[in-house]
Amino acid sequence: MADGFEICDRDLTPELLARYQQASAIACDTETMGLLPQRDRLCLVQLGDPDGHVAVVRVELGQTDAPLLKTLLEAPDSLKLFHFARFDLATLKHNLGIAVAPVFCTKIASKLIRTYSPRHGLKELVRELEGIELDKTAQSSDWGNAMQLSEEQLRYAANDVRYLHSIHHTLTAMLKREGRLGLAQDCFSCLPTFVALDLLQYAGVFEH
Repeated sequence: MADGFEICDRDLTPELLARYQQASAIACDTETMGLLPQRDRLCLVQLGDPDGHVAVVRVELGQTDAPLLKTLLEAPDSLKLFHFARFDLATLKHNLGIAVAPVFCTKIASKLIRTYSPRHGLKELVRELEGIELDKTAQSSDWGNAMQLSEEQLRYAANDVRYLHSIHHTLTAMLKREGRLGLAQDCFSCLPTFVALDLLQYAGVFEH
């Protein structure tokens, strides 16, 4: 455990898998070398449970699987929480062969319910809903040397999952209040199709 999070190499430990399997929802995020899964490799996978226990899995260069992580993220009885799930699902599928489900995306939820705001980034959501200013200094940095990342990079990565559980609860309540939760769930169920299209490098399929 380092600075409030646990670091793992290549995969979860059996103990962490058992811990996270007890949770009804798991917050998840990834750090990559860029924004194209086919070109830019996966470097980190961050996980957090409702109790605030965060784990950072460092992915090695050339690694193509993580069996325990796959078991957790494909389990049908736990909800996986992401911000901008479309990207994370694509990079996990392409790099580690993990088909994550079921999913809740806080960015999609925000766009459906926070129609009073044009800003739906995680930093904005954490500021408005949690009253906390996230430090995004390390966002655009070299994640490629996953085994020797700085403490600042690791803290940044861990913070990207710390608030997803609370944000999920708040956005779900707002969606229910406005009668849009079913619409959000329909959007989440479409994510695997968009991920498949992204990985096949289709663009503009649904544009006029």
